[in-house]
Amino acid sequence: MHAALPLLGLPLAGAAEIEEPTQEPGSPSEPPPGLALFRWQWHEVEAPYLVALWILVASLAKIVFHLSRKVTSLVPESCLLILLGLVLGGIVLAVAKKAEYQLEPGTFFLFLLPPIVLDSGYFMPSRLFFDNLGAILTYAVVGTLWNTFTTGAALWGLQQAGLMAPRVQAGLLDFLLFGSLISAVDPVAVLAVFEEVHVNETLFIIVFGESLLNDAVTVVLYKVCNSFVEMGSANVRATDYLKGVASLFVVSLGGAAVGLVFAFLLALTTRFTKRVRIIEPLLVFLLAYAAYLTAEMASLSAILAVTMCGLGCKKYVEANISHKSRTTVKYTMKTLASCAETVIFMLLGISAVDSSKWAWDSGLVLGTLFFILFFRALGVVLQTWVLNQFRLVPLDKIDQVVMSYGGLRGAVAFALVILLDKNKVPAKDYFVATTIVVVFFTVIVQGLTIKPLVKWLKVKRSEHHKPTLNQELHEHTFDHILAAVEDVVGHHGYHYWRDRWEQFDKKYLSQLLMRRSAYRIRDQIWDVYYRLNIRDAISFVDQGGHVLSSAGLTLPSMPSRNSVAETSVTNLLRESGSGACLDLQVIDTVRSGRDREDAVMHHLLCGGLYKPRRRGALRCVRAHVSFPPLQPAQRRSYLGRAGRGTWQSTCPRKPPRLCRWTCRRAGTRASHPWRAWHPRPAPRPQL
Repeated sequence: MHAALPLLGLPLAGAAEIEEPTQEPGSPSEPPPGLALFRWQWHEVEAPYLVALWILVASLAKIVFHLSRKVTSLVPESCLLILLGLVLGGIVLAVAKKAEYQLEPGTFFLFLLPPIVLDSGYFMPSRLFFDNLGAILTYAVVGTLWNTFTTGAALWGLQQAGLMAPRVQAGLLDFLLFGSLISAVDPVAVLAVFEEVHVNETLFIIVFGESLLNDAVTVVLYKVCNSFVEMGSANVRATDYLKGVASLFVVSLGGAAVGLVFAFLLALTTRFTKRVRIIEPLLVFLLAYAAYLTAEMASLSAILAVTMCGLGCKKYVEANISHKSRTTVKYTMKTLASCAETVIFMLLGISAVDSSKWAWDSGLVLGTLFFILFFRALGVVLQTWVLNQFRLVPLDKIDQVVMSYGGLRGAVAFALVILLDKNKVPAKDYFVATTIVVVFFTVIVQGLTIKPLVKWLKVKRSEHHKPTLNQELHEHTFDHILAAVEDVVGHHGYHYWRDRWEQFDKKYLSQLLMRRSAYRIRDQIWDVYYRLNIRDAISFVDQGGHVLSSAGLTLPSMPSRNSVAETSVTNLLRESGSGACLDLQVIDTVRSGRDREDAVMHHLLCGGLYKPRRRGALRCVRAHVSFPPLQPAQRRSYLGRAGRGTWQSTCPRKPPRLCRWTCRRAGTRASHPWRAWHPRPAPRPQL
């Protein structure tokens, strides 16, 4: 327990009390103490108690902040937490006469950062992410390299011009090392600020995706520059530069590969947990955390590993685990991420109080603030101009302003600057002070002003609503049309490869990683049509129809969907959030606009889904076929070979057959709900 205290950033208070007293030889042994009614054993529970206490303080702070809606609407929660950390750090410094409970790099990278990244990767909209993957990679790779080298070179030029104090002893490699850690956009800060601003989905996914994927570039640049500083500029050879370039691909692709491997293992494991549902949430967290630790152990991009693990496994895991497990995973992941984010910002404020770790230089601080803002904006403008040449929906100038202003820095930069060796980097204290100022400026000043900026520029806001059935059908239709157009013209673009991936996934991966019952109901149109039929059944019974059992609510036209019938109708209604129930006590008959639109799509599906499968009476057009003198059995075989295409199908105008369910002739949805069955096939014509 005491070995874990330095890692958690907690003091070893009480260590002197646990030293066992030495007994001189020959002295008379003291009698054992009597039975104690009360004993204070603080050193036994110090570490877990302090951890629980900090989480409790953070949770109470969030409750107090949200008591005033006006305050939280104007000031981001991250700003309030940093200010609270400054106050608590000042109180601790005044009481203990020294700074304690600071943000340690080991605590941050191993315990606080993984739940935030896992929550972001697991619940990230995969379609939107991959639609903008080209822009995200451009800003993450090219943008980070641009910011690092321009900021480092500009700061070195500022020192050469004599605008910094002579006590800032740093060379070009030192400034490039500092530029590598201060130029990367921080995922924790972006997530904390942009979720409260509610910008549109495209802007959010580009900025946040950049903050996640630039971790590989940041890690490589930081390690390469740190190694060059330790080696000395005179000892760096050309092969070292080539190794640095190669390490960029190794770290990024290796981290992504580790995440995908663990995503495959997680999906495959949850396929066999049907009888042990209780461990499904545990498997999700354990294997995702194992992916992070494995990448960290192999010096790969751990953030990229856990992001790809969450992105790759969600589709299959959500289909395999139960509804209760999905709810448990969702709220547990959100709770852990929120607690970790709260503790990070509080500890950032507390760490800034310790003046023994930083030294001030106005030229370095002001120059860094100006250069990171200027080169960020310039890089966004140049990269967006290139990207707009290939985008169907270009990013306008307002989007570029928000992206430039939304490049926030956070705890990742602070943890990296703390890890520097002062013996190798003499200007570490100045870099620490500058990093603290940059983090506070981006989180507090930019966080406070970005919401008024978005309102003033009239940036399109996000619309949090579930797409209707009509929108989903049109989206899938356009996907197939665009893939077909690319296939016809011979251009293998994004839609072509996405269509190929969906076919590969449906043919191989889904069958391998999903249990059979989950894979059978993956067809969303069949599933939605089934739910609409159930809603019509409730409406039909409510208006005086016959009461139907749940066994009778299966679709005869879906023989391969037997697993759907295993689920009770009441559970399906509860999952869909319907106000209706089978008890016929409380039935919601008020139709909203969404219900009316679903009703229209229901009639469209009813008339279109089963039309190609209806069979009518068959008649033979003898004018197109000349029959040789054959026996009747041979004649039928001959027609099957030579007379193909001569049969014409006609639908006889007959009254509706007596079917399993009652069917009315009226055309309204309430009075004519059951049109999903197959008409019985007409008998073969006698030849």
